[in-house]
Amino acid sequence: MSFSIKGRTAIVTGAANGLGLAVARHFVRAGANVVLADMDEAALEREMTEMTADADHVRMFTGDLRQKLSIANLVSTTVDAFDTVDILVNAARQVAGTAPLDPEDTSVEDMLMQNLSTPLRLSQAIARRFIKQAEAGSEGSIGSIVNLSSIAGRRANPELLGFSVANAALDQMTRSMAVALAPHRIRMNGVQVGSVLSASLMGWLRDHDSARQSILDATPLGRIANAAEICDTVQYLASDAAGFVTGQIVTVDGGRTLLDPAAVAVH
Repeated sequence: MSFSIKGRTAIVTGAANGLGLAVARHFVRAGANVVLADMDEAALEREMTEMTADADHVRMFTGDLRQKLSIANLVSTTVDAFDTVDILVNAARQVAGTAPLDPEDTSVEDMLMQNLSTPLRLSQAIARRFIKQAEAGSEGSIGSIVNLSSIAGRRANPELLGFSVANAALDQMTRSMAVALAPHRIRMNGVQVGSVLSASLMGWLRDHDSARQSILDATPLGRIANAAEICDTVQYLASDAAGFVTGQIVTVDGGRTLLDPAAVAVH
């Protein structure tokens, strides 16, 4: 079975930077039509100027996907440009700290809106589009949705309470929605990532030099992932090669979640 997504149309959220941008670029190189969606218009425009050679296969969309109208406009933009949509990658992730004992702290609600409710609503809209454009009697999957989450959802970190809770909820949403969408031949899976060598992490490590060794010590494979390794996993789940895979959370963390943090600290 082929891993190819050539000729498919994909929407990638959070595509102005980080993993969202990495996935969008990866999909373009793989021959897909890609709509880059984000709130950062300036960053998207800069990226579009870098993709002039692929201009026929790339579009940008700027909007706040927490708003239902923006979701509808994103779907319309994609269909107007490429006629269909075949893949959705929910890669937009917001990280914010939490003061767990402060009743005025709204970070949990904010994280749940950005990292759970928004991908859920967008997935519902895209799923309806998948169903509408499916031909009667066609075989196999009619669309694939991939949600990016974090191993923070499996760890107890009070300072990242909102982010951790939202990621745990997103993984459960992926499983539950996969069952709901399966009768319509729509697949939904997740990629749960550990530390990735993004621009933001590299900048943070420059200011926290000892943190790099802590990450390496906590990772059995002894290194930090590069974005391409996450992108390859996303492409697999989006492709026909994963045609019988749904409701799965694929953890790409170098084995980090296999270790007891206490044991790592002792050794």
